[in-house]
Amino acid sequence: MKCALVTGGSRGIGKAVSIAMAELGYHVLINYKSGESEALDTLNKIEAGGGTGELIPFDVADMADVDSALDTWMQNNPDSKIIVLVNNAGIKNDSLLVWMQESQWKDVIDVSLNGFFHVTQKLLIPMLTNKFGRIINIVSVSGLKGLAGQTNYSAAKAGVIGATKALAQEVARRGVTVNAVAPGFIRTDMTKDIQEKELAKTVPVQRFGEAEEVAALVAFLASDKSSYITGEVISVNGGLY
Repeated sequence: MKCALVTGGSRGIGKAVSIAMAELGYHVLINYKSGESEALDTLNKIEAGGGTGELIPFDVADMADVDSALDTWMQNNPDSKIIVLVNNAGIKNDSLLVWMQESQWKDVIDVSLNGFFHVTQKLLIPMLTNKFGRIINIVSVSGLKGLAGQTNYSAAKAGVIGATKALAQEVARRGVTVNAVAPGFIRTDMTKDIQEKELAKTVPVQRFGEAEEVAALVAFLASDKSSYITGEVISVNGGLY
């Protein structure tokens, strides 16, 4: 069985990506740390569309938790292979650096950057052994241009962008591609508290994006049609730079 793992797959972009992976025919592993009801809603939507999936809770920031959850899954599913990994899990905890607490810095780095390392390293050897894999990292416009008040988030996402480019060079010969998708302002829980009407004026297309628009690009990068694209960072931002 072909499987796709989506970290932070219970809501927002992760939910839309999980549904898109199911539409491609993948059995979707929906990862979450908390919020089981939202993860179940994602699974219900997948099954309502004729797809299959399951929940796989673990904390991407905790390497022991990642190892335990994925080892258990692999042991219980010896005939199944995770051939697509979407590193979507991320948090933000905004503050100007002059007032930022160490915990604000560490927590954001742990989830977005260290989480990428923990999950990707765990799944990399099976992908290399099978000579096929798709790794897609959800980053941000913040990691490309930097945003005031998001030094921690910008640093984390910029780190994943650098890791994307380096890892792509390490694994390309084994049929594994590694790309990043950088959303701009997308209408999700993460952006519900910001002034959408005013900020939309700064976007050339004059609106926020939808999670499904990001998921459509992720789905293409997960498909066979993207096999000659690797090490790239593709923006979904309505022209915002």
